[in-house]
Amino acid sequence: MSNAVLADQQRCLRIALSKGRIFNETLPLFEAAGISPLEAPEKSRKLILPSTEGDVEFLIVRASDVPTYVQHGGADIGVVGKDVLLEHGGEGMLEPIDLKIAQCKLMVAGFPGTDLNSNRRFRVATKFTECARRHFAQKGRQVEIIKLYGSMELAPLVGLSELIVDVVDTGSTLKANGLVPLEHISHITSRLIVNRASMKIRHAHISEILQRISEAITNT
Repeated sequence: MSNAVLADQQRCLRIALSKGRIFNETLPLFEAAGISPLEAPEKSRKLILPSTEGDVEFLIVRASDVPTYVQHGGADIGVVGKDVLLEHGGEGMLEPIDLKIAQCKLMVAGFPGTDLNSNRRFRVATKFTECARRHFAQKGRQVEIIKLYGSMELAPLVGLSELIVDVVDTGSTLKANGLVPLEHISHITSRLIVNRASMKIRHAHISEILQRISEAITNT
């Protein structure tokens, strides 16, 4: 066994989480599985938090970075929305558990009455550029993708785009800005992901955690 593999086996198992809705809805599942951070991430400035299970630690990262940390081995396990996975591609990762939390939809939205099947070349504002390209390509539609990082609803209002692709929860923000969902792309929930190499090196430990999480989901 190489020194690198041995060192990796001896370090703490790392779980990558992001602050916000996913963290708040994921934490009770980990608590039910007997793993909790020893410090509250919203109060601590630390980015690596120890847990009640001494050989497990939490990494606090940006939501869009969770797949990257897991893919490249910075974290062994992560929790991330399916929307982020679809955009990232999911290479080098396993997706063993649908946590069935933080449910929403990835949608095409725009002004009421917009005919998506017209021959016009729509401009589409989104941070999900790869998802949008794949969706419109599958529909055989020519579009211009404009990448934005926030306030997608503003783009049609100022004439930057005719359409947006974004995650929709209640739809209240769309409605408040005179927009409506026009086309469904994907149902979104949070997924537990695992680094492929970690699954081999730490198979027993990770499998045990996955079993405990699955039981926590069943019992909620």
